[in-house]
Amino acid sequence: MTRLAKPLSDIAEHYDVIVVGSGYGGGVSASRLARAGKRVAVLERGREVPTGEFPSRFPEMRAEMRVTGKHVRLGKENALFDIRLGEDMHVIVGCGLGGGSLINAGVALRPDDRVFADTIWPSQISKDGLLDEGYQRARQWLAPMSDPKAAEQTKFQSLAKAAETFDAKPIASTVAISFEDRTNAAGIHQPACTRCGDCCGGCNVGAKNTVALSYLPDAARHGAQLFTDAKVSHITQADGGGWQVHLANVNLRQPDQQQSGQHKDLPTDIKVSCTTVILSAGTLGSTEILLRSRAHGLNLSNKLGERFSANGDIIAFGYGAKLPVNAIGVSHPIKEGLTPIGATVTGQLEINDPDDLSRQLCIQEGALPSSLAPVLPVMFVPNGRLLGALKSLIRGVYKGPLASLQTFFAVSHDSASGCFHLGNDDRLKLSWVNAKDEPAYKILDEKLGQLVRSVGGSYVKNPLAGSVMGHQPATAHPLGGCGIGHNASDGVVDHKARVFNQADGQSTTVHDGLYVIDGSIIPRSLGVNPLLTITALAERAMIHFAAEHKLSFNTEPYEAPSPIPAST
Repeated sequence: MTRLAKPLSDIAEHYDVIVVGSGYGGGVSASRLARAGKRVAVLERGREVPTGEFPSRFPEMRAEMRVTGKHVRLGKENALFDIRLGEDMHVIVGCGLGGGSLINAGVALRPDDRVFADTIWPSQISKDGLLDEGYQRARQWLAPMSDPKAAEQTKFQSLAKAAETFDAKPIASTVAISFEDRTNAAGIHQPACTRCGDCCGGCNVGAKNTVALSYLPDAARHGAQLFTDAKVSHITQADGGGWQVHLANVNLRQPDQQQSGQHKDLPTDIKVSCTTVILSAGTLGSTEILLRSRAHGLNLSNKLGERFSANGDIIAFGYGAKLPVNAIGVSHPIKEGLTPIGATVTGQLEINDPDDLSRQLCIQEGALPSSLAPVLPVMFVPNGRLLGALKSLIRGVYKGPLASLQTFFAVSHDSASGCFHLGNDDRLKLSWVNAKDEPAYKILDEKLGQLVRSVGGSYVKNPLAGSVMGHQPATAHPLGGCGIGHNASDGVVDHKARVFNQADGQSTTVHDGLYVIDGSIIPRSLGVNPLLTITALAERAMIHFAAEHKLSFNTEPYEAPSPIPAST
């Protein structure tokens, strides 16, 4: 597939629609509005990483990490992995054309119906029938499926053995991955998954159904212009109506002064006008842009920045299990002498509670990317595991003690009590006092500890505890900050994703032509991986957008004269 992005120097002065961000919400919005005949521009802070060019060795992976925190600022601004170290919680997000879809595990699940029964959602979300339609369209374009060979994978079998302690059985996870050769809805030929386990490092096979292989090429085919290295700082209302989007070229920014912790940027040097702005820069990005926009005079809800949720996330490990696990990626092409291990997530254990949704959780077996293999022994040196780490350094991670390393990705429910604000350096800060004491984490620690001990292992919540990571929880599923609400007194956007204009305490007035469509509008934890719900809410918002603006578009798959290869 040819590259989608254009050089930022080609950007025009005005568009009908500017979409900020290119993840699930941005991809859906760009595709649907381009199909409706709108002149669309997509602005992505990261760079384009074609299939086959994701990091496959540790030096490449290290170069694709951006780490920022109170006392650290390392790595290039458009690195693929954006790691935010917070005083209360750490957040890991993807940065690139395709957003988080590039580096997630692709797990696509619909939440328990009780999630949407929560009165925090406007009633229209569950009652107008369009959410179901949104999920249907999302499934059509992301094509989630279960691995037909899930039960053959060793890490699935190890989870099954451990789950016996709960008298339970795992099921095959539904993931946005192609397990057989196919032509997808965007007309792109995707080869079958090789089960190399490198999904979270970036799929070099082309089998993962990312936004970069689905919605974005469809948007480009219908006339949308996609730009990378374009970091939006804020938006302002244009004289006479419409919007001004203020952005800078990431490649022209001053390098960070890493030792002193100072950060100096060039002034915002590009302004582009449009009739409609759709913020889809993710929970961190969209919230930060609106907070800056409010500082520049934009009238917004006082709830902006509130109700941040980590989706009850835990990433944890079991070390020293008395059974083989094989949960470290084997690269593509698969390294000589190694065998397939499955997708990053192949199976999950669902622990349901019909009486208390907050105690419900989903535990998924996982795999770490092959590009991290050389550093894994170093990660597990603390906490008395030096001997095992040294054995792994000598024998390799695929034969030593790390061959029995269990990786768990778990999601549950938290209180969504985090709050964003702008710091003195004009950058996003997260506050969540006592986040580590959320009841969800205690429940997960208890269940994961039981699983690991049942197969003779030791539960390791964070192998880097005591280092720069500290003991704070970490999430790869940040939600909230621009939550959907009934009005401006309890939300930032309405059920159609239109941004409230806070005229008074009970205002339902919205800004004409300003939308937020991404995970930031989800006002509570989901208890499942959020990608399918974000996509469904975006599809639903586009249905409302089309009705409101008297537009029409179809969502049928593109019938390519000949399938386009996923990689060049």
